[in-house]
This record gives sequence, structure tokens and C-alpha cells, in this order.
Amino acid sequence: MLTNYVYKLRPNQTQDLKISNWVDMLRSHYNWCLNDRIIQYNQQFVQGDYCDIRNQVEACPLTCFVSKNGATGNPWKDGKVDFEGKLKNPRRTAGDIQITSLPKLKIARPWYSGSDSTVLQQNVKRLDTAYRNFFEGRGFPQFKNRSNFTSFTFVMGIKIQGNKIYLPKVGWMRFYNSRSISYSRTLLGREPSWFQWLYNLSVIPHLFEKGYIKACAVRKRQNGWYVSLRIEDKSVPDYKAKSLQDVVKVIGCDLGITKLVHLSDGYQIENPKFSTNKKVKRTLKIRQRRVSRQVKGSKNRKKTAKKVGLLHQKISNRRQAYQWKVAHKIVERNIDAIALEDLHISGMLRRCRVKIEEKTGRFLKNGQSRKKGLNRSISDAGWGELILKIEYLAAKQGKVVIKVNPKYSSQECRNCGHIDKSNRDGEKFICVECGYHEHADIGAAKTIRDRALKMVRGDSAKPGTMYLDAQKVSPRSKSKCGEFGNPSHRDIKTEMS
Repeated sequence: MLTNYVYKLRPNQTQDLKISNWVDMLRSHYNWCLNDRIIQYNQQFVQGDYCDIRNQVEACPLTCFVSKNGATGNPWKDGKVDFEGKLKNPRRTAGDIQITSLPKLKIARPWYSGSDSTVLQQNVKRLDTAYRNFFEGRGFPQFKNRSNFTSFTFVMGIKIQGNKIYLPKVGWMRFYNSRSISYSRTLLGREPSWFQWLYNLSVIPHLFEKGYIKACAVRKRQNGWYVSLRIEDKSVPDYKAKSLQDVVKVIGCDLGITKLVHLSDGYQIENPKFSTNKKVKRTLKIRQRRVSRQVKGSKNRKKTAKKVGLLHQKISNRRQAYQWKVAHKIVERNIDAIALEDLHISGMLRRCRVKIEEKTGRFLKNGQSRKKGLNRSISDAGWGELILKIEYLAAKQGKVVIKVNPKYSSQECRNCGHIDKSNRDGEKFICVECGYHEHADIGAAKTIRDRALKMVRGDSAKPGTMYLDAQKVSPRSKSKCGEFGNPSHRDIKTEMS
């Protein structure tokens, strides 16, 4: 099974300078490759069939080369022979064209020869991944700057011995061995295919006792360099998730802000609010104000800005550690499946639509100033990262994760099925039709659980299984007096106790 280990590196001054220069060169190479693909695309699809827009004349392909693959270079593979011995030239992809042009890049710019070849190849594949995400519906690849390009990846030649790691063309480097890897022999990097073939045939049975390194990512953070090792661990078996037919026990999770997670069994997990609590907000405000008051480009401004970055890193580390605890607490329960909300978090963080007065053209209030605090709370909760951690631990333990549409989950009555916005008032839920009451978020978690059970059981689900936990109560009166179930006069916690 694939496992991941993260350590903090301890490079000397020479190694620190070298890997810093590598990041700058790789960022420049990434931007050049992206610009190359954009230009080739414009020449192909905007100008037409080798057509010059100014004089509307077709250009000769011999003098104006345009690759239909979206990258400058030879679009055909040479030296490929089929089974009959005939020469075949399959068309290359844009990534293949740019990878095969790397030797020419090293000749034209000799300073690229000092970096490892696999690092340059992975840099192009990183751009391929960005384009693949774009074709799957995400944003178009953007040009990188110093703030959002801080890492590179090795895939071969990595070695670990004790508290030292060997990186190709960097050398042996110490790291803080904060998490021991239980290997009795030296970990080697990825070996050639023939070596893996011999290993699969048990010719070399004990060289890799528990696994080998598949990739190694070096990343710069505010307080130094970190290395992330992806290891194929033979000692951890690949767990097979249960089929939906075998799912019996399901727990529903409703993500929130006042409480981070509400579970369908009534258990609630606190939300510490790492970046939106009063103390951290005040500290962050003071440090950012100090940065803005100092001279731009000065050393003191850089030192103060580094303190701001260290505070953000501390907040991120605390949030990550807490989310792992929460994910373990949820997954380690005696259940078969976990029902989660299929949230569109980026849409929830989107700005409100602009409102303009038709006559004067002036901008009207659209509620964005009030939504700003909600957006910060959602970002601080980190729902997306928490969901990924739950999915990872569930796969590791062979449990199923079911994504459920959360629409109207907190407004739907579990007794009569009536959906109304006025059913919910904060954390209180009191149905305006039948008077059924409970905690709104816990009720939403139960609804998510029941929807997951309905997806699992299909048509075999018995009618009424959606509302097993519903409390039968008398309908409430329409008047505004202190009758049963009136949210303005009753506390839901008192009623449930």
C-alpha cells in the first residue's frame, strides 16, 4: 500500500542555495512550457490553416511551423518499428514533445544541466496534470510566481540511510527523523523495469523487505525545506472496501461551523476555529500592520513578513493535526460506511452577485460584507481537507464512503417530510406542519445517513426506514403564544432533555 512520510530537511548552505536555484529555474521552465502551448494553440485555432491575420494570406508550413499537438518540436516519434519491421511514427502528445526537447534545452542553457533529468521531466508532467484538470472542468493553468511554485519532485535515485537522505545531484542531506520508517535495510530508489521483473520472480526476495520509494517531493515552507516520501509499503496490505450489499451500519456526518462535525448518533465534535478566534485574529492583524508600515523592499519588512508566514504555518499545522484526530475518531467507529455531504465548497465561497440600480447605475448592497465572515469561517473549518482525510483512513480500513446530496437536509422534517425554510431557527428545528422538534444539525446528519441507506438498499428499503428516529408530537398551534414547539419561547436543548 502507498504510504507517505514527511520530514524536515537540514541542508547546508551549499545545498540550500542549489535547491533554491532549482526552484527558480523550474518555475521559469514551467512558465515557458505553458506559454509555448498557448502560442501554438493560438496559431492553430485562432489564425486558422497557417493563415496570417494581418494580410489574410496562408503561410507556408515549411517557413511557419505549427504543431497540432500544442507544443513546439517534432510531433512524430522516430525509430519506432512494428512487429513486421515497418517504420511507424506515432504522434506525440504536447508533454512528450516538450520532454524530448529537454536535451536541447540543456545545450542552449547550460545551467539546466546541473539539475536532475527526472526533475525536469516531472516539471513538464506537472503541466500535463494542470491541463488534464482543466479538461475535467477545473480552471485553466496559470503562470507561476514565487509564492505558488515552491516544490519539485524526484522519481529515481533516492536513498535513505538512518537520518540521511540522498537526492540526485544534491548529495547526502540530513533530516529530522521525527517518524521512524520500520525498515531494517537501506531504502533504495525506484529501480529499472528488469530489476522489478527479477524481484517479482523472487530472484531477489529480500532486497526490498517492506517496500521502495516511488517518489520524493522537496517543498519549501516558511521555516525551511521539507521532503515528502511516497513509499510502496509491502507490509501494509491493500484493503478491499466492502460492497454496498454488505453495508449494514452507516453513520451520517453533517459538517458545520459552530460544531465541526455533527454525527447521526448524537455525538458532536468541537470546532476550535484556529484562524478566526479572537486571539489569533488580533495577533495576525498586528503583524500584518507592522509589515504595511515598513519600507517596501527593506530587510526589516522581509523579516516581519516572515513572522506573518510563520504564524500562518502554525495555524495550518494545528488545523492539520486536529483534522487527523477527528478523522480517526469518525473512521474507527464500529461502522461499515460513512455518509458525507457532497459539498461544492468553492461555490459556497463565491462572491455574491452584483446588484445595480437600473436608473442611476449605482451599485446596491448585495450582502457580501455580511458573507465575508461566513467565508472566513468556512475556510478556517477546512471541510475539504477533512473529507479527504476521512476518505483516506476509510480506504485504509476497508470502509465505504458515500457522498450524499445535502440539499434541504437541515430543512426537511423527519416525521412528515415537510420541507420549509422556516422549520429551522439557528440550531433549533421545529416543523411548522407537525411540530416535530430536534437539534437541527443532528437531524441533518440523520437525514444524510438515511439517504445513504436508501442509496445502499435501493428499492428494497422498507417504507418508513427513513424516519425511524422521529418523535411523534402533537401539531403546534398557529398563534404566537407560548405553545409547545414555539422556537421563540423554548430552548431545543431543554426540550430534548
